[in-house]
Amino acid sequence: MLFTTPLIALLAVVGSAIASPLIEVPEAEVSHLEARVSPTNMVKITSTTDYCMIVPKTKKTNIGDSEHPGGMTTYCSKPTSSTQGKFASNFWKKVTLKNGKGKNGKAYTQLTGCINVSTLDRLNKNDGGGQYDSNGGAGGKGNPQGSVCTGYASYVEIIEPDANRACIRCCQDKADCPTNKDTQGCPAVIPGTYTGCN
Repeated sequence: MLFTTPLIALLAVVGSAIASPLIEVPEAEVSHLEARVSPTNMVKITSTTDYCMIVPKTKKTNIGDSEHPGGMTTYCSKPTSSTQGKFASNFWKKVTLKNGKGKNGKAYTQLTGCINVSTLDRLNKNDGGGQYDSNGGAGGKGNPQGSVCTGYASYVEIIEPDANRACIRCCQDKADCPTNKDTQGCPAVIPGTYTGCN
């Protein structure tokens, strides 16, 4: 009988909490948190010297051949995890950073330019290239699946080793990161600066 009174008190507290009306918080005051993303499944663009891109996980691999689960990984100019690879400081031979507003007025940022293929052993210098993105692939889930650009809603990236060219754009509006032009190359997908790549 000793436990009857505390048990009744506990039930009364739980019952009143359940019966209390919920407080509605305006959406503007709710903090939206991004899901935690694997450091090997993300890209980012901060500057021409601080960026991350998706590359083949194994050495001397064509981009298209890497496009399967486990075939891709993240390389960064300034890795933040021991699981990320590190780009050589001269990976970009010439690179241009551009920030702008897209078709519907939403922000994007991009890197375009010429690369030194020989500085990254993941690439095959004779490869015609391929595309990685957050909204393409099987079921529109990205390639690699679930990959994201830090701070943006979507991204598209193309590496063209045989043309010594690469490009990456992160967008708030996926319309500014088209995934349906992958065979047309960097200049068609992400207009930018590509002079002198060959």
